[in-house]
Amino acid sequence: MNKKLKWGLVALILVSVVVWGIYSQSPEQNKDLVAAGSTQKGGAKKSILNVNAVIVQPQTLSDEIYINGSLLPDEEVNLSFETSGKITEINFKEGSYVKKGDLLAKVNDRTLQAQLQRLTVQLKLAEDRVYRQSTLLKRDAVSQEAYEQVKTDLATLKAEIEVVKANIALTELRAPFDGVIGLRGVSVGTYASPSVVVAKLTKISPIKVEFAVPEHYADDVQVGYNVEFSLPGELGNFKAKVYAKESMIDPTTHTLTVRALYNNNSGAALAGRYASVNLEKQRIENALTVPSESIVPEMGVDKLFLYKNGKAQPVTVQVGIRTDKDVQIVKGIKQGDTVIISGTLQLRMGLPVVLDNIY
Repeated sequence: MNKKLKWGLVALILVSVVVWGIYSQSPEQNKDLVAAGSTQKGGAKKSILNVNAVIVQPQTLSDEIYINGSLLPDEEVNLSFETSGKITEINFKEGSYVKKGDLLAKVNDRTLQAQLQRLTVQLKLAEDRVYRQSTLLKRDAVSQEAYEQVKTDLATLKAEIEVVKANIALTELRAPFDGVIGLRGVSVGTYASPSVVVAKLTKISPIKVEFAVPEHYADDVQVGYNVEFSLPGELGNFKAKVYAKESMIDPTTHTLTVRALYNNNSGAALAGRYASVNLEKQRIENALTVPSESIVPEMGVDKLFLYKNGKAQPVTVQVGIRTDKDVQIVKGIKQGDTVIISGTLQLRMGLPVVLDNIY
């Protein structure tokens, strides 16, 4: 009995060890199976790529660049008197619009006015003397020399009057052209001289748009070329026309300075403002274009992927002009084709794809 009991206990222990080993290994094996199953399922999901696409349609394509520029007055001058004297009149309002010839300010001219009055009286007497001498000459009552003398005196007097009138004109400050007058730097009673600036006059209609184009665009911009520009805080674009350009490329910046004219009839565009100038180099109507990110350069050629029956189909294309966002396709696609524009680096021939968005 003791021997049988001993062998029974040994058998029971062996069975327990085997059962424990089986159960202890089963969870690890199940985890590996689950992981393997998950990997297989994940691998199946990765074989289908979600992408976005565009449908090719003809559109107008513009090859353009944007350049920083500034607005300049058509004319600008610091106003000052051509003579010296105390200012007696200021006839303009700061910031107002004035017309050519308007009297803006005046310095004291009382001395000159007195001279003019005296000479005017003398002129009347001189004219009477010439008339009398002419009458007497006809009667041979005076010599020809006497008559010529009074005529010379009259001519001299008229010349003196013109000189005084010219000096009086110098005491008047008039607008040399239509424009907006700025802030004045003098007051009534100020002693003015040619070096004293009374105010600045600016002609802002038309107004100049100045900008510098890179040297490789220099030949594209010619006199008569139409440009558009925008201003910060202003809606819409303004149209201007190139009227002049610098005679040479700036050797430091390698740019060519160009000026265009904008009519500015409303006066809304003020000189000194920053402007963003849009230069349209070329415009193509009914162009087939695709977004730049859809192009895949490969071995010296350009390719893109079309969506065909749920799969990616690569095609070789010939490109035309490029803009910041789009590329013209000259050959390789047609209107209505669906071009894949995302995930292009992961695409390959025949790869199943799902379209998330079509633009």
